[in-house]
Amino acid sequence: MHVRTRKLIGTFILLAWVVFYALLVMAIMYNAARRFGPVGEPVFYALAGIGWIPVAMLVVWWMAKPGPDDDTA
Repeated sequence: MHVRTRKLIGTFILLAWVVFYALLVMAIMYNAARRFGPVGEPVFYALAGIGWIPVAMLVVWWMAKPGPDDDTA
């Protein structure tokens, strides 16, 4: 697969992942806001704000792989 095609697909995957993850975090927080309390909410949002990064890193790593026509030597 060519790099340009992989980057296009990866862009849509990242966009879909961020939207899905944001909705998931909002749904979790909507149901659990009373249990976390005023101190737990910022901690939850800080951890949730970092939680999407590992998946995004994998997608970016996949997008950056050289294509079949690229010279690696």
